[in-house]
Amino acid sequence: MLRNARHSKILEIIAEKEIETQEELCAELNACNFSVTQATISRDIKELHLFKVAGINKRFRYTCINESEGELSDKMRALFQACVLEIKPVQNLIVIKTLNGNGANAGVVIDRLNYKEVVGCIAGDDTTLLICESAEDAAVVKDRLTKIAQG
Repeated sequence: MLRNARHSKILEIIAEKEIETQEELCAELNACNFSVTQATISRDIKELHLFKVAGINKRFRYTCINESEGELSDKMRALFQACVLEIKPVQNLIVIKTLNGNGANAGVVIDRLNYKEVVGCIAGDDTTLLICESAEDAAVVKDRLTKIAQG
């Protein structure tokens, strides 16, 4: 019960405020009478699948994406459009270049798409690598991702 209440409060806090660090989130929760440590916050962030996006007042802020199974929310689509610079197929691979610090964000969107042609996805700082079964599959996925990136 305490964990679910804490998770709900975290989602409420990040919806209302720009929280950039785990320490800030910890302080906000402690101010709301949730006794938490940074280690607890770290686990919660992973469990809630939170990630960082550019903030308005701060450099980055935590956010989450709630979407229906098998489709992209407007938030996810906007995230992908904002961070992707280039999508390039190379045989059965697809290399996606992103803005610095956004490789993982592009990877989250791609993982949520759950394309059957994608065997795996690896994200770095400014690059996401997709592995497909064949070059033909890579071409199909590249076309789909390009449509999403272009709006």
